[in-house]
Amino acid sequence: MTEPVADTAPAEAATPWEPPLAGSELEHLLGMLERLRTTFRWKADGLDHAGLTTRVGASALTLGGLLKHLALVEDQTFFLKLSNVDPGPPWDPEVWDAEPEWEFTTAADDEPEVLYALYDGKVARARQRLRDAIADGGLDQPTALSDGAGHHASLRRLVCDLIEEYGRHTGHADLLREAVDGLVGENPPPGWRPVS
Repeated sequence: MTEPVADTAPAEAATPWEPPLAGSELEHLLGMLERLRTTFRWKADGLDHAGLTTRVGASALTLGGLLKHLALVEDQTFFLKLSNVDPGPPWDPEVWDAEPEWEFTTAADDEPEVLYALYDGKVARARQRLRDAIADGGLDQPTALSDGAGHHASLRRLVCDLIEEYGRHTGHADLLREAVDGLVGENPPPGWRPVS
């Protein structure tokens, strides 16, 4: 009879999205953001077109719409708000002006693989822009986002706003995913990776 092999891998390897138990402000903010990004992605993962377009009650929200919306929010945060740089396709400011909910309403026309690739690509790009910005000036640096009176938001404010945005929409994703196939839970299981 063989003895069970103890898992000697650090817990962080199985749950790299978890914030540190005791770290710096920067480590905690980035850790919280990554945990929310990962939890949201887990809630939206592995679905077909029907799953991504499922609605709950009177709400028009769908997981596909949330994937596209959060891809847009990542680009808005780390391109427009951070440095007033156009994030490029598929976002078109003229379309936003004509239809402010464009990303939500058009997601049903997108194939699942397009939505997943859009979201994953925008998050990867946002992570790099955030790393570069932190290296260039830290959380206290002013960004392009201002109140119109000359007061600029700090990078810290942009990160906190993005955490808030993810918190709101991850809660929506909880309800939507449970309606699709009954998946519930607060965090992805250890070792989870996207399948779609």
